[in-house]
Amino acid sequence: MSQEVVIVKIFSHEAEAEMAQQLLHDAGVQSFIFKDDAGGMEPYLQLTHGVRLVINREDAVRAQEILRDLEDTN
Repeated sequence: MSQEVVIVKIFSHEAEAEMAQQLLHDAGVQSFIFKDDAGGMEPYLQLTHGVRLVINREDAVRAQEILRDLEDTN
């Protein structure tokens, strides 16, 4: 099992990343959210640095397909 991770998508807001993370979770894909907003004290930093949704490299193709379906429904 590969332990290498990749950023599958960068979001402007944590809420968007959490929705995408839930979709991946429902499909059995484990993901993590990384953000640099001073521990929530400076949420505007999410706009400048982004909120990164990270997964194992081996799940990248499947995750991109799931997230593409999300974009197609919006």
